[in-house]
Amino acid sequence: MIPDWLPEFGKALQRLVNRAVDAVVTGYGDDLDGFSALLTAPVRGVETALLHVPVPVFVLAIAVGAWLAGRKLGFALAMALLPLVLAGLGVWNEAMQSLALVVVAVLLVAILGLPLGIAAARLPRLGRALAPLYDLMQTIPSFVYLIPVAMVLGLGRAPALVATLIYALPPFARLTELGLRGIDAGLVQAARALGLGPRQTLWLVELPLARPTILQGLNQAIMMALAMVVVASMIGAKGLGEIVLLGLQRADPGLGFVGGMAIVVLAILLDRMAQAVLGARRPLA
Repeated sequence: MIPDWLPEFGKALQRLVNRAVDAVVTGYGDDLDGFSALLTAPVRGVETALLHVPVPVFVLAIAVGAWLAGRKLGFALAMALLPLVLAGLGVWNEAMQSLALVVVAVLLVAILGLPLGIAAARLPRLGRALAPLYDLMQTIPSFVYLIPVAMVLGLGRAPALVATLIYALPPFARLTELGLRGIDAGLVQAARALGLGPRQTLWLVELPLARPTILQGLNQAIMMALAMVVVASMIGAKGLGEIVLLGLQRADPGLGFVGGMAIVVLAILLDRMAQAVLGARRPLA
């Protein structure tokens, strides 16, 4: 038998969350609108820029970038073919919308995650405190925090960006911390003995040595950001996820398959290009 008072805890928690969200929306509505516009602006800017690039120019840029990164003709041709597949599927605009969201989200992940990883590597207590928070961010279902985030920021790109950031930040911050912790302490001591200060040692020795692990975290962040495309469409974000969602709502398996195929193609393009570009420069030894 379950005690009568035990289920009341869940109801009390529900009321508490509702009151907290209502208080935030009521008390800081104007500020939240400004914050939402601030988050939306870079996504709109990148999206507009991408949509103004003609398909042939985009394909040529990908081919040139792939060639410079890998110096392999087959790889460059394969990468150039992927944008043509997106155009052939008739989802070019949606693909650029999703790409804009991923680009801005990953940029924010790098801006926030790098200092967090450095601080956690420097301060073990901070690392231990952040570990359960990262676990929560990665394990809690995205739909749980999508509802309050959408209520606070409204529907559209802003809550989608926040949700993507929550999902993609932990792996990058964790691998940054792991990479810095794995550096041979003797190398750091040698750098300090040569007269380098703490900041110089960080930028000239530690970060270059931890670069492979940090770049692996960045690649994971890119893939996890793209994994949020479909979820983001449920709160008003435009892009390929919207096509999949429409296919589900209309019971149109063909439309859903086209959207899913386009997401796979974009994922392959981002993954292979990221690995080629990020791995083009060899880490310092």
